[in-house]
Amino acid sequence: MKGVIFSYVLAYGGAVLSLINPHYGLLAYVALAILKPEAMWFWQFSDNQNFSRLVAYALLAGWAVHGFGNWKLGKGWAITLALVGFLLWAVVSAVQSPDPALGWGFVDPLLKIVIPFVVGMTVLDSVAKLKQLAWVIVLSQGYVAYELNLSYFNNPALNRVQDNFAGLDNNSIAIAMVSCVGLAFFLALHAPAWWQKLVAFAAAGLMSHVIMFSYSRGGMLALLLTGLVIGLLILLIPKKKPTHLVALIGAGLLGARLAGPRVLERFFTTFSDQAERDASAQSRLDLWADCWDSMLKRPVFGLGPDHWPLIAHEYGWPPGKEAHSLWMQTGAEMGFPGLVLLLAFYGLGLVRLWPLARERVPTADPWISCLARAVIASLVGFMIAAQFVSLERLEVPYYVALLGAGILKVHGLGRAAVEPAAAPIPSHA
Repeated sequence: MKGVIFSYVLAYGGAVLSLINPHYGLLAYVALAILKPEAMWFWQFSDNQNFSRLVAYALLAGWAVHGFGNWKLGKGWAITLALVGFLLWAVVSAVQSPDPALGWGFVDPLLKIVIPFVVGMTVLDSVAKLKQLAWVIVLSQGYVAYELNLSYFNNPALNRVQDNFAGLDNNSIAIAMVSCVGLAFFLALHAPAWWQKLVAFAAAGLMSHVIMFSYSRGGMLALLLTGLVIGLLILLIPKKKPTHLVALIGAGLLGARLAGPRVLERFFTTFSDQAERDASAQSRLDLWADCWDSMLKRPVFGLGPDHWPLIAHEYGWPPGKEAHSLWMQTGAEMGFPGLVLLLAFYGLGLVRLWPLARERVPTADPWISCLARAVIASLVGFMIAAQFVSLERLEVPYYVALLGAGILKVHGLGRAAVEPAAAPIPSHA
C-alpha cells in the first residue's frame, strides 16, 4: 500500500507543482523515470498505469505558462545540441531504413527523454536547483537499490536483478547503478549535515552491492574504474582534508568486503585469454567486430534504429541478437554521425567540467566544483559500462548528463545562487 500512496502523491503532487514551478515538475518526472513505480510495485498497478505521462503533460504546461525558462545555456548549449542532433539523426536514419515503423519505435521513447532534458536546461538556473536534482537522482536510484537488496537478502534464489526488473536485464541494471555511484559518493563527501552524508554513503553502498550480485562483468569493471576516477578526483582537490582520504579508503574496503568469491570469480573471467574465456565474453568481442564491419559498410545512415537484430543472422548470430554494446550498436544502426553525436553528448560534459572539478577556474559557489566531480565520476562509469550492453534509452545517464550541462550553465550565468535560509557551506565540507 505504501507504494500506491507514494506513487500517487509523487505523480499528482508533481503535476500540480509543475504548474506553479516547472522545476518541481522536472524533479518529479526524473524521480518517476528512475523509480518506475509500475514495475517496483507491479502487483498494485494495472498494465496501463503511466504516472510519468501525467507529470510530463503538466511539466510542459507549466513550462509554457512560465515563459519557457531561461535559454542562456552558455557552455551547456553544445551538449544540448548534441542530444537534439542525435534525436534528429535518429529520425533521418529511421526514415531511410528498411522498416521505418521499427525505427520510429526507437525515436518515440527518445523524445520522452530529450524534451524533459531541454526543459530541464531552461529551468536549472541556480546551485540550489542543481543540488535538488542531484539529490533526487541519488535518492531515487538509492531506493531502487534498497528494494533490490532487500529482495536479494530475503530470498537470494529470487534475485530480481536477474529477473528483468522493469524490463531491464542484469547488465542494464548494473549500468543504472554505476551511473549514480560517483554522484552519491561526492554528495556524501561534501554534504554539510552528518545525516545527509550517511544517506548518500548508504545509497552508494547499496548501489555497489546491486552491481556485484548482478554478476555483470561490465558493471563490475565500470565500478572498479569509477572508484579509481573518484580517487584521482579526490587527490586533485587543492585543499583536500584527511576525511576525504578516509572516506575513499573506507569505500574501497567496504567494496572489497562486499565482493564475495563468486563475484570475484565472475569478474576475473573478463581478463582470461582466448583459450580460457567463456562463450559469453568471447561472443561480445565477436559481436563488436561484426558491428564495426557493418559501420564500415553503411557509414552514414547505418542500418536504421533498432535494426541490428534484423541483420544479426547475416553474421551467423541468432535472429534478434543484440550487439551488447551501446556504442557499437549505435554506430551500426545510425552510422558514424549518430555515434559521434551520442559520444559528443556525454564527452563534451566530461571535458568542460574538468577545469571546474580541478578548481582551476574561480566559481561563485564551491558546490559547482563538488558537483562537477560527482558528474565526471558517474559519467565515466556509465561510458565504460555501456560498452557491454545495448541500452540507448536508459533514463538515468541522461539526467546525470543534464546535471553536468546545468552546472556549466549556472557557472556561466555567474550567479550561483544558494538558498538564503541555508547555512554557509564550507569549501570542502
